[in-house]
Amino acid sequence: MLTETLVEIFTRDLNKLKIEIEGYKNEENLWLVDKEITNSAGNLCLHIVGNLNHFIGAILGHSGYIRQRDLEFSLKNVSKTELLQQVDDTIDLVENVLEKLSAADLEKQYPLVLFKEPMSTEYFLVHLTTHLSYHLGQINYHKRLMDS
Repeated sequence: MLTETLVEIFTRDLNKLKIEIEGYKNEENLWLVDKEITNSAGNLCLHIVGNLNHFIGAILGHSGYIRQRDLEFSLKNVSKTELLQQVDDTIDLVENVLEKLSAADLEKQYPLVLFKEPMSTEYFLVHLTTHLSYHLGQINYHKRLMDS
């Protein structure tokens, strides 16, 4: 079923996120920005965690998570240890919520209208995997530019 595939992809890519964050030789470099690079790896990590906790945890899993999106991009100097813990917690949350979804749940309309038109939960969950992948690539590039 698609939920098994989604769990596998989210888990794979969130574990890759951990590897990227762990790979910074200098923890302070997680927060660097320069010229056209306006989002630090630390802020992108917080954004990924906030995004998944909101759209999967709060909306689908009724976790009670309250997103503070502005802080995802303004908060600085969160420790590497804390970032990694947040990613681990997000992996657990995503697995727990998605494993409870049935095929019928995936076919239902996602509870929020985000792209001007209603979409299925299945469609939006696939979108979230590509969103994660996009930012994971940005973090990889950031690390090669800012932590060499």
